[in-house]
Amino acid sequence: MGDWLDPVVFWHWWILAGVLLIIELTMPAFFFLWLGIAAAATGLIVLVFPGISLETQLVMFAILSLAAVVAWRKYRETHPPSSDQPNLNRRGHQYVGRTFTLEAPIVNGVGKVTVDDSTWRVKGPDLPAGATVRVDDVDGVVFIVSTPG
Repeated sequence: MGDWLDPVVFWHWWILAGVLLIIELTMPAFFFLWLGIAAAATGLIVLVFPGISLETQLVMFAILSLAAVVAWRKYRETHPPSSDQPNLNRRGHQYVGRTFTLEAPIVNGVGKVTVDDSTWRVKGPDLPAGATVRVDDVDGVVFIVSTPG
């Protein structure tokens, strides 16, 4: 390649790794971290083997980047994160198992309940207003209910 690209050495890769890690800190993507790690690893390889051509370095960086992203995704699939509040951003799922009184009767499978300061649509067997129902599941913003007991 051109003469200006020939002196690419290990610390160039480490600078790129630092820039990618800074980008990761400023953007909520959780993607640049793996590219930064690949750049740092490429820099380490170039430090140990300084005669590697730029083309080979770029191929190594691409392979290491791909391997890092794929390895992370595989790890996340086999080790999902656990939480002490798994329903934090799934508001309707917080109500599964609880019982409520129907505000509007369930007619043709659809009715309403009031929970705290919100009104929720419910699907279930036809029941009169005032009947007690248990939330068995949530379908989007609709409770799937049944009679308790």
